[in-house]
Amino acid sequence: MMPTAILIAGSGLATRIDTKPEQRAKGGARLLGVGADATLFRELAHYVEQSGAVLERADDESSTLHALSRGPWDAVVTVLDRDADLQLEWWETVLPRLAVRPRMIAVAPSPSMTLALRATELGVSAVIALPVERDQLRMTLNRVLAAAAETTLPLPPVTPVTVGPYQIVSQGPAMVGVYRTIAHVAPSTATVLVQGESGTGKELVARAIHAHSPRGARPFVAVNCAAIPENLLESELFGHEKGAFTGAVARKIGRFERASCGTLFLDEIGDMSLVLQSKILRAIQEREVERVGGTEAIPVDVRLVAATNRDLKQMIAEGKFREDLYYRLAVVTLQLPRLADRGDDLVLLTAHFLKEFGELYGKPIAAISDRALALLREHTWVGNVRELRNVIERAVLLAEGDVVRSVDLPEDWAGATTRSEMASPGPLATLQEAERRHIAQVLAHTRGQIGEAAQILGVHRNTLARKIKEYQL
Repeated sequence: MMPTAILIAGSGLATRIDTKPEQRAKGGARLLGVGADATLFRELAHYVEQSGAVLERADDESSTLHALSRGPWDAVVTVLDRDADLQLEWWETVLPRLAVRPRMIAVAPSPSMTLALRATELGVSAVIALPVERDQLRMTLNRVLAAAAETTLPLPPVTPVTVGPYQIVSQGPAMVGVYRTIAHVAPSTATVLVQGESGTGKELVARAIHAHSPRGARPFVAVNCAAIPENLLESELFGHEKGAFTGAVARKIGRFERASCGTLFLDEIGDMSLVLQSKILRAIQEREVERVGGTEAIPVDVRLVAATNRDLKQMIAEGKFREDLYYRLAVVTLQLPRLADRGDDLVLLTAHFLKEFGELYGKPIAAISDRALALLREHTWVGNVRELRNVIERAVLLAEGDVVRSVDLPEDWAGATTRSEMASPGPLATLQEAERRHIAQVLAHTRGQIGEAAQILGVHRNTLARKIKEYQL
């Protein structure tokens, strides 16, 4: 069995540090590095050895080309100096001539945005700043070594259900009841309340109900009640007359009127104030609305579907939601399962998103590694399907070749341990504890930036802000 190897090309004599065969079996990668002086080489050699790899150093371009010809090497660790652009251009001409193109790790004294973009275009997996931090380099090396040892798994065939421009992917038992309820209620005019965590697909279900109803050819109008400021939401829903308030320079038709003969979808209705709740209740009961600043009652014919990720019964007990409105909305209630409860749907959704983003970015993905799939299965998925979609889009963008590997997943997953690797699992965390830890981890990654954290988690920033307050983060 061949040992793992890393090549560092620079000045000085060639040096090799061999590893044991079992290290090769664990890591499975051969790496190449270029451009280190003697001092930096010794530092890198020490860190590389700790990662269970072999380190080899070449003197110049000629010796580097000779080492490459003796490959294959699984990755390149290239140390860039002030002529970084020229060095990257050199690699751009060399790499296409290799039978097996290795991954690249760049080390630079002052990585700039321009350098990072240029390196990414070349296919560099990571850019590390000098002076080298041991933990960062070791983590990067370990990710590369682990990726090289991963087994590729073909993607399963996926047959999604098309709802207009959207698609529903599921073959698991957790969604069977949802499909059955949709089939029963869609032909009616009954009001439906869709409940579920952020990212579970509440709007997609609402669109499916509309599409399979007699109103399918009429408008579907969606309103996110949490995303519109309270002082503007009433105008958005009911419209306003010219001069009704400062800035109302013309009459505006509200969402109720725009959804005439169709479906109005009120998302995150649990975030609506009690005052607006009473006006929504009146519109449902009387089947008419009154524009802000107007005196005329306007008849409306809409099918109402509402959605929330909050516990409305608890809110009723706390006096934060009207009980009479709840029962008007919950003629039929649909509870959507969390992604973690949908079993093998995770694999189907992953395959679906890999195909979708592969086509979008011109990077057809044919397989995923066993380690990457294990990490996906073990993830908490606070943001459910929306978070998975974001993660897979990122993975496709970072993937080298047609296989998504563990290195293409978020960096803070690198130290995650799968159930099969746990020697002693210890006490299991509750769902709330796991969610709290995951949110805290993402917030630490974004340095407290709620907007960026919400995008990573696949939830609305208002939802994340509420959970931060709830968990006292």
